Amino acid sequence: MNDSPAESQFNGVITEIRMYRIKAGRGEEFLRCFDTSVAPLLRSKGIAVVGPFCDIENGDTIVWLRTFPSLEDRERMLDDFYASDEWRSGLKEITGDLIEDQSHAIVLLPARVLSDRRDIE
Repeated sequence: MNDSPAESQFNGVITEIRMYRIKAGRGEEFLRCFDTSVAPLLRSKGIAVVGPFCDIENGDTIVWLRTFPSLEDRERMLDDFYASDEWRSGLKEITGDLIEDQSHAIVLLPARVLSDRRDIE
């Protein structure tokens, strides 16, 4: 992939939006787990975390973002995160027990970067 001027200016940041519907009455427990375990583990793998945010119209909905320097870094960083001992030895089950439903991750590339890429039609 060739770097366009827009990619160079934005440093190719990839943003992923995650949205979860938390099981009724478990929101505080999820937020505590996220703040004390999930976010620190993500950050230890180099993944920037923004949020979490609570939907003011639906208190059981939590939205958060994670960002990566590039698509290649995203793949490598997520592999490191999901292969980690912390995730595999219980954190996956703990968070899964608190989440009623999750939307697919929305992976965003800045529109300016996307419009300047020559390899996308």
